[in-house]
Formats: sequence, structure tokens, C-alpha cells
Amino acid sequence: MGLYLIGDVQGCDEPLGRLLDAVAFSPSRDHLVVLGDLVNRGPDSRGVLRRLAALDGAATCLLGNHDLSLLAVAHGVRRPRADDTLDGVLQAPDRAALLDWLRRQPLAVHAHGLLMVHAGVLPQWDLAQVLALAGEVEAVLRGPGLGAFLAQMYGNQPAQWSDTLAGADRLRVVVNALTRLRFCTVEGELLLQAGGGPEQAPAGGMPWFDVPGRRTAGTPMAFGHWSQLGLLLRDDAIGLDTGCVWGGCLSALRYDAASGAREVIQVGCPQAQRPGD
Repeated sequence: MGLYLIGDVQGCDEPLGRLLDAVAFSPSRDHLVVLGDLVNRGPDSRGVLRRLAALDGAATCLLGNHDLSLLAVAHGVRRPRADDTLDGVLQAPDRAALLDWLRRQPLAVHAHGLLMVHAGVLPQWDLAQVLALAGEVEAVLRGPGLGAFLAQMYGNQPAQWSDTLAGADRLRVVVNALTRLRFCTVEGELLLQAGGGPEQAPAGGMPWFDVPGRRTAGTPMAFGHWSQLGLLLRDDAIGLDTGCVWGGCLSALRYDAASGAREVIQVGCPQAQRPGD
């Protein structure tokens, strides 16, 4: 079996098809993990969702911030942004089926020796806690309280995790860490408004994967979300958002858990949006 990890697709279905062709992906033989942000900003989010849903058990698709945003817009609790390109999904005849499939995707997965999330994890969380907290949010996303949860999902507070958090505050911190995190402090304060690459870390902050004493440090991780970071291939951290939607590449990593062998396969992407538009 071949295991392939793919970074942020963001509605770029044509490059996704070319990348799967380039690795000769076979649903009967291989497994695909897409590291979140399946939709938005690219030209064909509907095509991406249809393609990935059709792979069924051959694909694991993590939820990213743009995927949750699609659910929020569809439930009428968030207005589309000017740069959103979600109408293809929202107006599709199979809209209900696509959205139902999307809400059932995970926020975190531990498989093949890798912990995989869209964005990051807080330094206080160990592997078991990451998976348990992701499961709490997943249960709400798949349950009857989805609309009420989405209405309370947005916001940057609380900015720090505590085991005593409950209700919407607890779930919001989990969502923000798993789908939005780039920088945080040593104490685990989320610095969600900071942007840019690692060299532009705000005062007191650093990339989440560089925090000393991070409790998941012994577990190799794979993530997307950070196009200004680009391709990162460390033993402990694999970053695969290479800016497809901005005219960069769509990247896949062929990963052999037994040997640790890695191979990067990339396809070029036409620019769908310019940063700052």
C-alpha cells in the first residue's frame, strides 16, 4: 500500500487530479490523507469534494478552517467573504450530500506513526488529549447541534487552553488550535492574528512546532495551513501547504511508515488568487 499526504487543495480540483495521476494513485491499493482546506479560493470546490468523497475508504480528509467556514456559510451563521468561491458547492444539486459528507470528516488522525492535523497543536496537549479533544468537536459537528455550534465557533478568545474550559469556549480553543494555529507562546497562548513566515514571529511567539517541551514532540506530525512556511520536511514535523491556490505547487508526500522513506511529488498550479486580494 502507498500512503500519500497532500497539502491544502483549496478548491483546485484540476491540479489535484493531475497530482493523483502523477503518483498513479489506486483506491484499491493506496491511501490518501488530505491535510485540510479542501475548499475555497480555488475555482472548483465542488469538484474537489465530489472527487474525494468518491474515494470513500481510500481517503482520509481532515477539516481545515476553510472547510468549517463552508459549513458556517451554508448554515447561515457566517456571510461569505469577497474572496470566497463557495457558490459551486452551495448551489450544487448534491449540496446536502456534499455538506453531510464534509461535516463527518475528522479534525485529527493518528495513523502510520503520524499525528495529522490541519494547522497545529498546543504545547500542553499530548497525543491522547489531541485526539480526545478533536473527538469532542467531531461529535458536535456530526450531531443535531451543528448550527448552534457554528454560530459560536468564531473568535480568538479564550487565547489559552485550560482543562477547566467548558462549552463553547472549550470547543473554540480546540478548533482554533487544530485549524488556525501558526504561532504561540511557550505558555501556549494562541497568537492567531500573527501572519507571515516563521521569521516574522511576533514578540514572545514562535512556530507551534518549535515550542520547547511540546508534549507531542515525540510523535511525528504532518500538517498544512501555512503557505508562507512552505514545504517543511523535518523528522518531527512535515508541512505540506505549498500555496497551490496562490500559483505555487500542490504537494504530495509518499510516506513509508516502516522505513521512514519519503518522496515529494509536486504539480504546478495556475494562480487562482493573489495574496492580499
